[in-house]
Amino acid sequence: MTDPGTPLDALPDDFLWGAATAAYQIEGAAGADGRAPSIWDTFAHTPGRVAGGDTGDTACDHYHRWPEDVALMGRIGLGAYRFSIAWPRVVPLADDRVNRAGLDFYDRLVDGLLAAGIRPFPTLYHWDLPQAQQDRGGWPARDTAERFAEYTAAVAARLGDRVTDWATLNEPLCSAWIGHLDGAMAPGLTDLTAAVHASYHLHLAHGLAVQVLRENVRDARIGIVNNLSPIEPATGSPADLAAAVRADGHVNRWWLDPIHGRGYPEDMQRVYGVELPERAGDLDLIAAPLDWLGLNYYFRQIVADDPAGPAPYIRQLPGPNPEHTAMPWEVHAPGLEQLLLRLTEEYDAERIYVTENGSAYADSVAADGSVHDPERTAFLADHLAACARAVGRGAPLAGYFAWSLLDNFEWAYGYAKRFGLVHVDYPTQRRTIKSSGHHYARLIAAHRGR
Repeated sequence: MTDPGTPLDALPDDFLWGAATAAYQIEGAAGADGRAPSIWDTFAHTPGRVAGGDTGDTACDHYHRWPEDVALMGRIGLGAYRFSIAWPRVVPLADDRVNRAGLDFYDRLVDGLLAAGIRPFPTLYHWDLPQAQQDRGGWPARDTAERFAEYTAAVAARLGDRVTDWATLNEPLCSAWIGHLDGAMAPGLTDLTAAVHASYHLHLAHGLAVQVLRENVRDARIGIVNNLSPIEPATGSPADLAAAVRADGHVNRWWLDPIHGRGYPEDMQRVYGVELPERAGDLDLIAAPLDWLGLNYYFRQIVADDPAGPAPYIRQLPGPNPEHTAMPWEVHAPGLEQLLLRLTEEYDAERIYVTENGSAYADSVAADGSVHDPERTAFLADHLAACARAVGRGAPLAGYFAWSLLDNFEWAYGYAKRFGLVHVDYPTQRRTIKSSGHHYARLIAAHRGR
């Protein structure tokens, strides 16, 4: 374990220190001011889908408590805040009318962030597709990509005079594979063809959104956020080595190659056996030049061949490191350094942000009201040290966003898993900065004061 005081001298002077959240996980106010249901509202309200029967109806009530949360960001010393904009607040229904009240919320939030000296980093899509659009066909349908471009234009018209930093999509892998192939996330499908088509239209939506932002936001800095994992074979057998190649294609290359103009990996197209819904010009749109890449990192994957399983015919095994989070995911900080260098060397990245990195542990509130989380503090220190090592080896890392600012609705895990730098007591909505949050604040202050 790295000492929590490890100096981060390799990080550049203008390194951006931030934290991240997502709309459905924190906002609550599920029916307020014209917001209509998303696929996650539908999924969470379906019995058996989410642990404990939890929903995002109230979550952290950030929709009403955002000034308090911006003040917390200021206390920690954040220079940037990565949040997502809820499509079902902005274009809630099938009539495609823009909901002014929904945009008003993000208008207030952006103004509040700027007044506090915090750069807004909105993500246009973090999994909360309007249910009305799902009813039209969802991500397996091309129409969804085209509607996403229209939604992007509405957001850009309202916020583009003040917001420069934009992410199009968050973790399209989860939307396509976990939502349409594994069925463990909204919309809860288990259909390979639907999953592959969803992956394609997510990329198309990204490309169309880049085009819209370039046309409507002066000096826009645009990126996309992918969750990536280092892949290692369980053994040296030919079958497991081949499984590791397939896993890398499924988890990493399928999401990186198209946006870098390399098209979709041919080996994975053969594995899936699904014809892509490609039209002339699509691949050029998908590969629109970007200003930065977002990397979400949580764990590496150890994989074995599983010919009887679903495509891509792999089985993930527990990592060998005995230290695991409450998810339970193996703690493996070197994987972050490995991925940063891969993006630099293999994909010629010119600017990278770690857009999510964090850990869930079973936090508790002490008698004096404090929350001590030494495991998360160590996790944070180790992974920031990995970032510094990668910068020292040439990675163009420009910033780090801790996941997450607040404890929140952790998707299918409900409220049982806590990732926040700030503890949230859900019955009272009381916020308490954890010891990890205070440690993060000290790191930020030390870096700025060096």
